Parts: sequence; C-alpha cells; structure tokens
Amino acid sequence: MKSIINLFMLIFFLHVGEVYAQTLYGTTLGEVSLYSDTPIETIQAVNKKSGAILNSSNRELVVQMKITDFVFPNKLMQEHFNENYMESERYPTATFKGKIKEQVDLETPGTYPVTAEGSLTIHGVSKPVTVKGQVVSNGTELKLDFKFQVKPEEYQIEIPSLVITKIAELIDISGKMSLAKR
Repeated sequence: MKSIINLFMLIFFLHVGEVYAQTLYGTTLGEVSLYSDTPIETIQAVNKKSGAILNSSNRELVVQMKITDFVFPNKLMQEHFNENYMESERYPTATFKGKIKEQVDLETPGTYPVTAEGSLTIHGVSKPVTVKGQVVSNGTELKLDFKFQVKPEEYQIEIPSLVITKIAELIDISGKMSLAKR
C-alpha cells in the first residue's frame, strides 16, 4: 500500500513540474480583421477584443473572439453581418485551437516565420485550417501576425442571392496580437 502511495505522489509531482515548466503568453485585446472585396463592394471589419493564449513549451495556441465585437464602418452592414449571416445570438464565438508546427524557442528573442495547424470553428462548424504567420519575441512579449482565407459556404454561412455579388467567395482574415507573459 505504501508503494502505491509513493508512486501516486511521484506521478503527482511530475505533473506539477510539467505545469510549472510551461510559459504562457496571452492577451484579451488582440486584433482580428476581415476583408472582402468585389467590383461592387468592399467590406471590412475589425475585432479588437480577441483573446489568445500561447503555451511556449508545447506551442499550443488558442484564439477566441465574440462575433458581435466586429466593428464595421457601416452600422447597417454590422447588423446584417450579426443577424443574417453569422447568426451571432446562436453562434456567439469563433475559435481557433491549434499548434505551431515549427520547433521554435519562443522565449529566445528573434523573428520566427511560423505555421499553425488546427481547427477553426465558425458558425458552429469546425474545419481543419493551416495559418501562416510570424512571431516576434523579445523574451517577455510575443507579437503575433497572421493571415488566411475563409470560404463562408464551408462554415454553412448562407449568403442571400440578392447580395451574393457583393461578398467575395474568399474572405481575408488577418490578425495582430501582442501576447504578454502570464
């Protein structure tokens, strides 16, 4: 019985050590933008309240935002985005959960081109995505820039035929975030 307790204690302390070896970087004020351009109309919006957590030891990354935090220059466009397309009351958040592929030491100052692979959930639909970006580290803060594209139809976002020519088939998503050591 005593050896079982000792084994349990050893496993417990190993896991506690793993938790304390992690270095987390995070923000609640990340910026994510969307952009659609057609000959008929340009649509752009920005969300400056996106949250992100990055674990530098295993390079796991989570980004989450409320859909209603996207701000459009045109209030009617913002209302249509939330009510008609994104159904923000039903699907209030968008989330990326993934991992940076490259074996980089993010605690060492430098500029690192990176690729994150993971799952993007929008409008209640999750799809695998690959996101290219760059991380600039000064040792205590990470600046993260990224860009990728999304097809609304892949996330079951229905665009009425009346306005289909005003919205691009591929929406550009970009982001800039400063993540501080937690």
